[in-house]
Amino acid sequence: MSKYDKMIEENQRKSKEKIELALQAIQDMLANKERISVPKLMKKTGLSRGFFYKNPTVRDTLNQAVEQQAGMIDPRREILNMAMEKQIELLNQKVAALSRENKELKRKNEKLQKALRKQDLNFIKNL
Repeated sequence: MSKYDKMIEENQRKSKEKIELALQAIQDMLANKERISVPKLMKKTGLSRGFFYKNPTVRDTLNQAVEQQAGMIDPRREILNMAMEKQIELLNQKVAALSRENKELKRKNEKLQKALRKQDLNFIKNL
């Protein structure tokens, strides 16, 4: 094995160790119910900010952990989401009711216009 091959192998080994370190730190923070953020991970691991954003494996795990934590850390967010869903449901019901009312009014309008035309014809005939 040449020096170059050894160097590549060593770099790959270090890279895997860094990934494992970052993933372990994320799991530890989740287990301890700590708020996960890149600056906190940087302090815990000693890795650079760019590492957490550039490495796809770490980035995906980080994003999933942050999403998973969103409801746990901020319970108001879950309550707000439920309230907004209820509001959307009520607004959709209102839209449906108004749509039905609009159709009914259009039908009545057409009926009245026909009656008015008929009345106009009768009036003209009587002249």
